[in-house]
Amino acid sequence: MAFVTDAPETPLPLARSRPRAAGGGRALRWLRANLFSSIPSSIISLLLIALLAKACVSFVQWAFVNAIWLVTDSQTAACRAIRGLGACWAVIPEKYRFILFGTYPFDQQWRPALATLIFIALFFVSSRRSFWRKELMLVWAAALVLIGVLMWGGIFGLSYVSQDRWGGLPVTLILATFGLAFGFPLGILVALGRRSKLPAIRSLCVLYIELIRGVPLISLLFMASVMFPLFMPDGVNIDKLLRAQIAFVLFAGAYLAEVVRGGLQAVPRGQHEAAEALGLSYWKKNGLIILPQAIRHVIPPLVNTFIAFFKDTSLVLIIGIFDLLTTAKTAIIDPAWQSFSVEVYLFVGLIYFAFCFAMSRYSRGLEAARSR
Repeated sequence: MAFVTDAPETPLPLARSRPRAAGGGRALRWLRANLFSSIPSSIISLLLIALLAKACVSFVQWAFVNAIWLVTDSQTAACRAIRGLGACWAVIPEKYRFILFGTYPFDQQWRPALATLIFIALFFVSSRRSFWRKELMLVWAAALVLIGVLMWGGIFGLSYVSQDRWGGLPVTLILATFGLAFGFPLGILVALGRRSKLPAIRSLCVLYIELIRGVPLISLLFMASVMFPLFMPDGVNIDKLLRAQIAFVLFAGAYLAEVVRGGLQAVPRGQHEAAEALGLSYWKKNGLIILPQAIRHVIPPLVNTFIAFFKDTSLVLIIGIFDLLTTAKTAIIDPAWQSFSVEVYLFVGLIYFAFCFAMSRYSRGLEAARSR
């Protein structure tokens, strides 16, 4: 009997892994998908690229190629000669000390400079999770006391400088830092109060939020500067900077309260019920379980509010406080430099951008850490 056997199966070739596309290939696919997906899209993209390239070339020529950098009499005359063709950055080394520190005594300006560095160091330390301990509060308290000693003086051999002489970047950092440091806990308390089951507390919090949010910040600054002293007893005079600081705290508290309330509403009801089942008190339930989750939900709008608030400190110009933008405007009153305000505003804009961009990058890091 003959047996027929199946022919031996030929082994299938192993599937080769597809090589990863190089960086250039990914870039070309992105360009094709986003900028050159169709003829109209390609035309618009090419026009925009041409306009952007022309603008960049013109800016580089104005800001760097034809710019004047040194501060001499001949260079000052050269600045006036090339007006419109090149930047006169010589105004920055000539006026930077007034822009940054205002009318603070010239020979003592190392003190606000050191106070600014302490503020930046505090921000950096506070952004590191490894430093998030109880001792950080002590570090903040000690640093703020040191900043006060540096700015006021009057002890340790430092000459006394009244707040009327303060100005520039330290004033902006003081208003923003203290406004957010006190406005954020105030906003949390008001947000909790608005969700309270007690009608009196809830109504009071709603009234505060709607009253503050219903008027512009300028009106609050005017009230703090003009109306607030009228309610003080005779002989009691609160400094103008402190009155502006109180207005900023109230303003920040109202806006942050609504942001935090949105986060509280995003926390599932089951979290509340689980905390109550564990027998936690109201404050422990919110402090340990509810608020941490709520704040994680609203990191982007919180940072957006922080950035807007930092820029809003420039409104103190209205009540005569010399913040960074005000000192920049005052610096170009000098007739010799009036024609070069663009350079001064670009310099100040870079300072604002550095702080706001740092806050934005930090919030993105927090969001990335939350998503892991």
